[in-house]
Amino acid sequence: MKTYSADRIKNIAIVGHGGSGKTSLVEALLYRAGATDRLGKITDGTTVSDYDPEEIKRKASLTLSVLPLEYNDYKINLFDTPGLFDFAAGMYEGINAADSVCVTISGKSGVTVGAKKAYKLAKKDGKPTMFFVSKLDTENADFYKVLEDLKANFGPSVCPLMVPVYDGHTIECYVDLINMKAYRYEGNFKRTEVPMPDMAHRLEGLLAAISEAVAETDEEMFEKYFSGEQFTHDEIVSGVHAGIKNGSICPVFCGSAVSLEGITVLLEGITQLMPSANEAVQPLPCDPNGPLCAYVFKTIADPFFGKLSFFKVLSGKLSAESEPVNMTTGAPERIGKLMFLRGKKQEDTKEITAGDIGAATKLNVNTGDTLCSGTDVKIDPPEFPEPCYSMAVQAKGKGDESKISAAITKLLQEDLTLWYHNNTETKQQVLTGLGEQHLDVAVAKLKSKFGVDVELTDLRIPYRETIRKKVKVEGKHKKQTGGHGQFGHVWIEFEPCMEEELVFEERVFGGAVPKGFFPAVEKGLRDSSQKGILAGYPVVGLKAILVDGSYHPVDSSEMAFKTAAGIAYREGIPQASPVILEPICTLNVLVPDNNTGDMMGELNKRRGRVLGMNPSDEEEGMTVIEAEVPMAEMQDFTMLLRQMTQGSGSFKMEFARYEQLPDSLQATVISKANAMKASE
Repeated sequence: MKTYSADRIKNIAIVGHGGSGKTSLVEALLYRAGATDRLGKITDGTTVSDYDPEEIKRKASLTLSVLPLEYNDYKINLFDTPGLFDFAAGMYEGINAADSVCVTISGKSGVTVGAKKAYKLAKKDGKPTMFFVSKLDTENADFYKVLEDLKANFGPSVCPLMVPVYDGHTIECYVDLINMKAYRYEGNFKRTEVPMPDMAHRLEGLLAAISEAVAETDEEMFEKYFSGEQFTHDEIVSGVHAGIKNGSICPVFCGSAVSLEGITVLLEGITQLMPSANEAVQPLPCDPNGPLCAYVFKTIADPFFGKLSFFKVLSGKLSAESEPVNMTTGAPERIGKLMFLRGKKQEDTKEITAGDIGAATKLNVNTGDTLCSGTDVKIDPPEFPEPCYSMAVQAKGKGDESKISAAITKLLQEDLTLWYHNNTETKQQVLTGLGEQHLDVAVAKLKSKFGVDVELTDLRIPYRETIRKKVKVEGKHKKQTGGHGQFGHVWIEFEPCMEEELVFEERVFGGAVPKGFFPAVEKGLRDSSQKGILAGYPVVGLKAILVDGSYHPVDSSEMAFKTAAGIAYREGIPQASPVILEPICTLNVLVPDNNTGDMMGELNKRRGRVLGMNPSDEEEGMTVIEAEVPMAEMQDFTMLLRQMTQGSGSFKMEFARYEQLPDSLQATVISKANAMKASE
């Protein structure tokens, strides 16, 4: 692949709701541009983009793919992003690295939650945006209904540049409104130019909308438009380009990726109208002769050739001779093998120039790092969505326990929406992601990539135990052996308190227990309180007062008094009305206004207490519900919320405190705890 200057490079992220036709559109663009010799199909598992075994199996994109093509002396780097919410990391990476964004909209489904989220993220990042209404060759697809939907959701910037002409429910032809040409599509991907159809007043309205949008981009254009003069073709192209660049125009193209309808017009629209790499807003000019600045936007952990890092070169040239500094770590990096990738196909290159996309192997860099030479610019990485669905992972086979952590660490390098930690209290290795499918795929990759076979299990809830009344008990340890015996004798008062840790005091008079044994008594109590009497959970809110006892001048020892304290604990806690405490969390859940009633009902079912609700400050038509909920009831809340709100809801949950578990649930918790201990 030849080297292109930044003004001839277009970096475009293809985004949208799952199933809206993103991967099929990428395949169509590659095929029409001659980058591939066959049109890949998702159903057959033959797409260039979805080459991972899990993607082929699930027939969906799971990670970001980079797919360059060459067309009309331009290089277009396409970023095929996942549409499933569980794999949103790929969309964030793609939009972050792209210079403009194409949102796919199904001609049947219209504007969906995934499209709204993608558009919102693109605008948040200041990226010029376009739409492609896909699947128009399918039954019940309606372009003009979708167009009204687009305008209703995204405002007056929506501007169709290509429209279908219907004969009944069948598309007769497509009209390219920029070049004023009409095309009919037949079998074998054949396109034929046909005379402009009679569109009556609709054509006048569409052209007037384009002219008005162009007029808004420039003062001279504005004056010309209102003086009644017609714009020339070049003025329209220039004006639309300027409007897309500044965000005042969001062009709409349409067609079908399966039958290649509208694909050539889309390619021409991308090259003519969408901003080039040198027009992107960035910290320094996109100059191949400038200081080197490259940003790592994606990482792949491969068991064979190690870490593969994807770069966008913002300035200068990245080559094997480059010796940049990692601005995150301050460490120098040595660049080795450089390549362009189209899916899994690699093409070696000597350098990657400003504005272009490429990859390098075996570097000590991570997603979000910036490599510089001759400048100290650091690019801010995107804020990825926080993981919210947790499960425990455990090895299926013996001996694999030690491999889990190392393998998951490699997965975390390529997916920043996966979290992992070892919970020492529950003795579980916890993997947290964006949903059930996300964790299922992570488990599949652990096995296929790193040979670690694990299974997912529910999280154990970190319950606590406490007491509700005051008791005084005796603990005596007396044992006679052939030599010295063992003797320890204590009287201890146990009472509730507000502290998390055990509070120990001594009120011994007259030396009944020597001071030298006080630490042993405290140690015995602290060790014992790690396991409660009811279900073996740590005991909190416990105060122990050593009030009396006795000792033997020969047989007493620290160990004897420690043992006596443990005996007192086991005798006293059952008499002090022990109960189980459960963790309570504060919950802030964002839902559409029309889902508030259903959500409040759901929280009540989960023993939650709704504290209030307020309109969202950030999103119109959304409500924030504040509540307190038991942690034990929230294992599947992520999936419930997604199903209830079609993916538009979100939540944040934090631990707040412990509260007494209802008596009706105590027996169940104790039974589960005993079963767990028996299985260990």
